[in-house]
Amino acid sequence: MSLTVAGQDRPELRKAIQEIVDSGFSGVQLRVHDERGEWVGSAGVRRLGESAKPPTDGRFRIGSTTKTFTATVVLQLVAEGKIGLDSPADDYLPRFGLDRRITVRMLLQHTSGLFNYTGEYYNDGTVAPGIPWQGQEYVDNQFHTYQPEELVRLALSKPARFEPGTDWSYSNTNYVLAKLLVEEVTGRSWAEETQRLILRPLGMSGTVVPGASPEIPEPHAHGYYRYEHAGRWKVVDVTRFNVSWISAAGDMISTTEDLHTFFSALMSGKLLPDSLLAEMRTPHPKAGYGLGLFVEETDGGGTLFNHNGGFFGWAALMYSTPDGSKTLTASLTTGDAELDFAATAGAFQKAHQRLVKEVFCGGQAEPAQ
Repeated sequence: MSLTVAGQDRPELRKAIQEIVDSGFSGVQLRVHDERGEWVGSAGVRRLGESAKPPTDGRFRIGSTTKTFTATVVLQLVAEGKIGLDSPADDYLPRFGLDRRITVRMLLQHTSGLFNYTGEYYNDGTVAPGIPWQGQEYVDNQFHTYQPEELVRLALSKPARFEPGTDWSYSNTNYVLAKLLVEEVTGRSWAEETQRLILRPLGMSGTVVPGASPEIPEPHAHGYYRYEHAGRWKVVDVTRFNVSWISAAGDMISTTEDLHTFFSALMSGKLLPDSLLAEMRTPHPKAGYGLGLFVEETDGGGTLFNHNGGFFGWAALMYSTPDGSKTLTASLTTGDAELDFAATAGAFQKAHQRLVKEVFCGGQAEPAQ
């Protein structure tokens, strides 16, 4: 196992990441910052068919963990007086004809009711499809460029899930609108604003906002997508992928060190005024979702903030205590294990619960669900 240790060895963490690989993931890299110092390790393989371990400083696609960055940029612009948190989003983006009741806050908290352009899953088991996001159609679109406006207009062509502000439902549409809002009020791209407000001040040189580029800078592990087509199972390398389909709802590339730097700075009050950080960390009662992050209570009585992310091939973990002093950041890559979508999601759930238990609950208590 590839292992770099600062301070004491952590056999329980080495065991945990090996068990995650044994459950069907091709690779894991983990970084923990706590009262015992920094611990970094990896398990599994960097690439199928090879023996090299994933690099512990590797870049990876962070998926919906991007939403915490997007929300932070919006709130920083609120602090600068350029955006009103409770102003109608339509004030800034009149070209879409949004319901005037939808506020900027509702976009960040997923309470707008807007249809999720990657597809909606309803409580009765029915599915309303959006853009192609699985199977052969998804693979065929590996290098297709989507424009943010087309994603929003697709969502707006579908019925809203509920009246604005009356319920909670996770929708990537909200964060594509947040990106467009940032660009509208600043006159700069979402990538430029993220550099100005977060990446440059914190020295996060390993983090990339890729736009429509399919490239991922070295070093990195490889992610794979296993799917069924025409009665046969296929495994495709999805390391190079144009992620414009997810936009600012999940397109960023980062490292475990950069995610630690970002989340620790955010939680310790270095990026937002106290009042806005408090708004960000106030959860909606239905899902425990604040403004761009989840609030989780552990059985031990502690509070954790997190936003995990993932899509085919990749998953990311980002957890912190309220003061930013203890963090867990990780990347998981999927390989050719015989797991369908539901089984992969289940394995991911078990993996992050195991790591949270080891790092934040002393290995004794499961995190509250």
